[in-house]
Amino acid sequence: MPATYNDLYLDARKALKEMGVEQAQLEARELLCFASGKDRKEFFRDLTLYASDGVEKRFRGLLNRRQAGEPVAYLIGEWEFYGLTLEVCRDVLIPRPDTETLVERGILFARDLPDGVRVLDLCAGSGCVGLAVADSCPNTRVILAEWCADALRVCRQNILRCGLSQQASAAQVDALEPPPRILRDFDLILCNPPYIPTLEVGRLDPSVRDYEPRMALDGGEDGLKFYRAIAKKWKQALKPGGKLAFEVGYDQAQAVRDIMARNGYRDIQATMDPGMHWRVVEGSAPFPS
Repeated sequence: MPATYNDLYLDARKALKEMGVEQAQLEARELLCFASGKDRKEFFRDLTLYASDGVEKRFRGLLNRRQAGEPVAYLIGEWEFYGLTLEVCRDVLIPRPDTETLVERGILFARDLPDGVRVLDLCAGSGCVGLAVADSCPNTRVILAEWCADALRVCRQNILRCGLSQQASAAQVDALEPPPRILRDFDLILCNPPYIPTLEVGRLDPSVRDYEPRMALDGGEDGLKFYRAIAKKWKQALKPGGKLAFEVGYDQAQAVRDIMARNGYRDIQATMDPGMHWRVVEGSAPFPS
């Protein structure tokens, strides 16, 4: 008997809930929209209609892959973050709600400054952080800095996709090395670096461990390698009084605060995410004495 879109949606939602997916409702909807080529408005409009055999076959194939562990964002090739729909693939991390805290701190800082605010999104991945700030703050000029050439391609695609070519550009940069001369005088550096300790990467959920890029996860032996290098080497890329803000792991805030203090940053503070984890640590570059 043919299945309606609602039948397929409810079956998928149930299957995803049974495997412990927190956003089962959202994922079931996104998979079915992708399989049918419908947007969300069309999906809800057509819930009572029968799906074609081709749509059902594509949908069940996608659902099988999701049940095998493949993240839905990679299956459909895009994901929403802070009001933007971004291209994602296995060359970049999937944008997560935790990272919105870093974006919000950046927006609050940038909005208080005059036009021409220079922002660097270091370890940019998909470019989600820098593009969200650019989209919310027309007074900013944002550079997405990323070392991986494949991830850099995704950054450039997302600049075009979001219509932000007038505000944003991308550059290939190694965050572990000192900044090149052309990357100086920033008002704000935002950074969501790799921060999982090396031995813990193998213990991550299979949907992360087996699909997301290891180089975007592995933060070295204690998870703090990038924080040490960036706090020390990239201070010279900030204007005096400019701000460096990091996303940090749930138990890393104090260690990152200490790293920033040892490197001379001032007014260091931490901010919690909605899950009540200390998620962002930020500080200001000192003024010359």
